[in-house]
Amino acid sequence: MLTKIFINAAAIWVAALVVPGVDVTGDGLGNTLLTLAVLGVLFGFVNTFIKPVVAFATMPAYLLTLGLMAFLVNALMLELVSWMSGKLGLNFTIDDFFWSAVLAALVVTVTSLVLRAVIRD
Repeated sequence: MLTKIFINAAAIWVAALVVPGVDVTGDGLGNTLLTLAVLGVLFGFVNTFIKPVVAFATMPAYLLTLGLMAFLVNALMLELVSWMSGKLGLNFTIDDFFWSAVLAALVVTVTSLVLRAVIRD
């Protein structure tokens, strides 16, 4: 479980570094790392409990787009994590849905795939 939290946090951090409009900030290195850890937990929670329901509800769109709908669903999950983090007082923001969130979803997906291949549970 700690490995998945680390992978989620690292993927969000890489997305914040690479994608303009995605920001993770804190009042110092320790606070930023704590924010990333909480974001990793939130993203894992959202991916475990909410994403399957949304994916099932959008199954026809998945089939019509040959799976490309997954990027929009992942972007929606990132937006949800951004909203939840705002309610918790964390500094994680995504400027706009289409460019920032969709590109961040792509970066998070690729980063997670690479880290899961390198780091074993």
